Amino acid sequence: MMPKKARDGDDTAGLLAYLYGPGKRDEHVDPHMVAAWDPFVDDPARSPTMTISDLALMLDAPVYTLRGAKPLKHVYHVAVRNPPEDRILSDEEWARVAAEMMHAAGIAEKGDDQACRWVAVRHADDHIHIVATRAREDGRQPDISWDVVKMQARARGFEVEFGLRQLTHGDGTARKWAKTGEKEKAERRGLREPVRETLQRAVREAAAVATSDADFFARLGDAGLRVKERIAPDGNVTGYSVAMPGDRDGEQTPVWFPGARLAPDLSLPRVRERWDSPVETPVVAPAEMWRVAEDKVRAAAAQLGAEGLHKGAGDVAALGDLIVVAAIVSPRLVRSQIKDAAYEFERASRAPGDRALEGQARKLYRESNQLLAQSAAAVGRNDTVAALGFLLALVQAVEAARRWHDAQQHRAQAEASGKAGRLLREAVEVTAGASAAREYRPRPKRSTSRPGTGQRPAAAASERPMAGVVQQAIPEHARVILADPAWPALRKELIEVERAGEDPSEVLATVAARRELDSAESIAEVLSWRLAGWRKQRGSTADASAGTRPTSAAGGGTGRSAAPTRKAAPAPRRRPPGDEPRKGPKRAR
Repeated sequence: MMPKKARDGDDTAGLLAYLYGPGKRDEHVDPHMVAAWDPFVDDPARSPTMTISDLALMLDAPVYTLRGAKPLKHVYHVAVRNPPEDRILSDEEWARVAAEMMHAAGIAEKGDDQACRWVAVRHADDHIHIVATRAREDGRQPDISWDVVKMQARARGFEVEFGLRQLTHGDGTARKWAKTGEKEKAERRGLREPVRETLQRAVREAAAVATSDADFFARLGDAGLRVKERIAPDGNVTGYSVAMPGDRDGEQTPVWFPGARLAPDLSLPRVRERWDSPVETPVVAPAEMWRVAEDKVRAAAAQLGAEGLHKGAGDVAALGDLIVVAAIVSPRLVRSQIKDAAYEFERASRAPGDRALEGQARKLYRESNQLLAQSAAAVGRNDTVAALGFLLALVQAVEAARRWHDAQQHRAQAEASGKAGRLLREAVEVTAGASAAREYRPRPKRSTSRPGTGQRPAAAASERPMAGVVQQAIPEHARVILADPAWPALRKELIEVERAGEDPSEVLATVAARRELDSAESIAEVLSWRLAGWRKQRGSTADASAGTRPTSAAGGGTGRSAAPTRKAAPAPRRRPPGDEPRKGPKRAR
């Protein structure tokens, strides 16, 4: 549950009209009042005699009786929102939330009949808006000092009481989220994401692999960003800002974002910490790059946090950079999962408090980082088999980070580590399925054709009972898989395998034997991931084969080219004998 206080305003009627209206894009559904300072106040949405203007006048009435100067911004506005994964609260539950938030903020404490007036409006399933007037009935102004902190504390209690996702108090490590105006601007321009998020990712990738100020700024320029350095009078660079080409405000001025406004660890001093303690990159053969990196990551995972709190904070920061680089150089088959894992682990890489940068685990992570960054071009980064061991080591490292954060009671960071770990496990299983597909050699099948009838067509995929396929392929796990909530997803993957012309029972047995299944939290989910990797690998192999296949048979076959054919020019009209045009002398070659 997230209480968010908006800026104070001076137009009560205008705010209420927006809350009760359709919204900017007709997103408001059934706007209505769930609670108010007086239980007998009529709801403009449900009462024929109460209007929005009437309600605004009732809320503002105490303002005109204030003693002394009246506040310039007397409208107090708070939105209380639940994450999408939380259950939908009833109007009665939201009414309790609104009353408790006003009590915690000091707007309307319980039992105070001279408190401020307020109303709570609901126009969506997941949140409410509370509008109050900063004027008490007795002519005084309320004491709202530390109101946000107090409302946050009360929200933590509701999360436990209502069984909602438990969030944490702000510790200064959260990323800087895009504002509403930035999101709307991205939509107008047809961008996939707000500019702030694009800049965050580009700057983080440059910082993860840079080795000096010059290298960092050069990488930002190579990424296509505009860069502006802040130079002190003594000539030293003290900061920087970045902007996207073409991103301008209403006055056609470039929109610059200082590094600190992108994320807490992207300010120039924090970025420089990455190369203040340089590491030596080992020289290894390209074919050995993944294996050497795997060994270093496993050794670092075993030592993470063992040298104390501050060095542990430096260790997880270096691990975050390593995942960012791994996402850049990872095999294309699993690159999206690893990029998502890097995004989720970002919060986990920023531990609250001070950090030291001399830990042994951090040194090993930085060495692996530089090794991947420098060797990726020479190693053929799409080698999924070679990368599998490294991905397994990365899962081990992220799990070590989660345990360390748990021990320090860093709840937000531990949760972020858990999400990143799940995405990396998915990448591991997809990679395992792909490697199984590369080595797979199907057994020859006997023909099913009958004399006089031709070859019997295969049964439709939806007609074959996939439960029987599971019982045939892996009988020791069949009972658990068929009762797993992820069984429908696995069944869908098996159907797709059969539609591709392969035996789903044989394929399932092959991917199941690739790695052990007993330690999996959901065997059906793990097998779904492996089959997804299998299908991707087989599909890419088929595409590659099609690309090298001749367009037609040597003896006048019917092979077709994948490329569109041009319309042939009309053949010349045959002339009757004796009507041929005279030809000049042949041109010398």
